[in-house]
Amino acid sequence: MHSVSLHYTLTHRDDTDIASNNEAALLRHPLMGLLQAVDQQGSISAAARELNLSYRHVWGELKRWEDVLGHELIIWEKGQSAKLTEFGGKLMWAERQTQARLAPQLEALRADLERTFAVAFDPAAHVLTLYASHDDALPRLREHAATAGLHLDIRFCGSVDAIRALNEGRCTLAGFHTQSQPSDASYTAKAYRDLLQPGLHKIIGFATRTQGLITASGNPKQLLSLADVVKTQARFVQRSPGTGTRVLLDDLLAQAELSIQNLNNWPDEEPSHTALAEAIASGRCDVGLGIESTARARGLGFVPLVQEEFHLVCLKSALETPATQALCQFLQDPIWQKTLNALPGYQAHHSGEVQSLSKRLPWWTFPRVKKIR
Repeated sequence: MHSVSLHYTLTHRDDTDIASNNEAALLRHPLMGLLQAVDQQGSISAAARELNLSYRHVWGELKRWEDVLGHELIIWEKGQSAKLTEFGGKLMWAERQTQARLAPQLEALRADLERTFAVAFDPAAHVLTLYASHDDALPRLREHAATAGLHLDIRFCGSVDAIRALNEGRCTLAGFHTQSQPSDASYTAKAYRDLLQPGLHKIIGFATRTQGLITASGNPKQLLSLADVVKTQARFVQRSPGTGTRVLLDDLLAQAELSIQNLNNWPDEEPSHTALAEAIASGRCDVGLGIESTARARGLGFVPLVQEEFHLVCLKSALETPATQALCQFLQDPIWQKTLNALPGYQAHHSGEVQSLSKRLPWWTFPRVKKIR
């Protein structure tokens, strides 16, 4: 059986086309245009004139496609009008069926693309690229900010990778999270000290959120602390290395005088809070460290352990750009903060305020300069 793939092209229609032909195709294969022209005009030469192509080109393309498809497309009888073969007619029928079925989706896609590209021509619109730790509030921020002309291009990754992306110039903002006022001996300090530099980076306040133990619904093992997790040897699902939650776990274990080796670690690590919650909901694991909003959304048990700060960080040079200024203003909007506060475990915290690293993450020490008398 002869098989061949017909590659379709998504084409653009301008407003004149839409006004004159509401059923004009968005998805079109070039062969279908040739067949339709021959069928309507009754000859190769007339079809070529209709398409503003040369006779040689149209004839050559039809013969080429007959070779590719392994079927004749046109009935060539001297003195007779050119007609489609049965196979050619079936191709045209399949084309009409495809257009009828896909037209609504393709029209919606076209409209969405036009709206997206319109942002580039709107002087009041702004775009910010943000690499950030997985978080439930950021997608809501993206949705609400778009209504105010601020478009966030968010790429989720680990906290460490997000800050590296910022330092390498791949984004304007990075999102990461820490305990409040982490000490200079913490795992948090070890993870972020070399990536962030006072004077070069600035923090924009965003929110606090609650992290804790995500358990099966009803917390059947009655796990109330990491010590309980170790004592019961509950199957513990880890987040991936480089994530802020993995760094937080190391700090919480150290504070409880425990180590990662004390846990009954599940061999597979999960890249996000949602994936971790699914591992627990499916019964593969018993418990993991994650955020409250994800646990509540999945109907799982949750034991709060710590309230942490989710920070947005940028280079100091980006603070005065219109896009960053628009974000800071939006984060301080009472309507947005009400939306954020309604998310389980979240609370607006210094939202939109520009802060220094040395105050929010006070592990840097600077030698004092002696005054000359």
